[in-house]
Amino acid sequence: MITLTVLTAVLCLWALVDIIRSRFENSAMKLLWIILILIFPILGAIIYFQFGKKFIENKRKFNPDFSKNS
Repeated sequence: MITLTVLTAVLCLWALVDIIRSRFENSAMKLLWIILILIFPILGAIIYFQFGKKFIENKRKFNPDFSKNS
């Protein structure tokens, strides 16, 4: 039972951190997702990871350039 509670908390925190760090096309969408996750923690986080990424303006990409010589 404790494991399920911890996993739920991690999922919600992960979703909230991802929402805060992302740039949405509309700032109201960011607030909407945060409210959705706070009201419906498990379902809100699952819905965000399935559908919320479509509303992000520029997806973060890891693209290092190692060709430059220091």
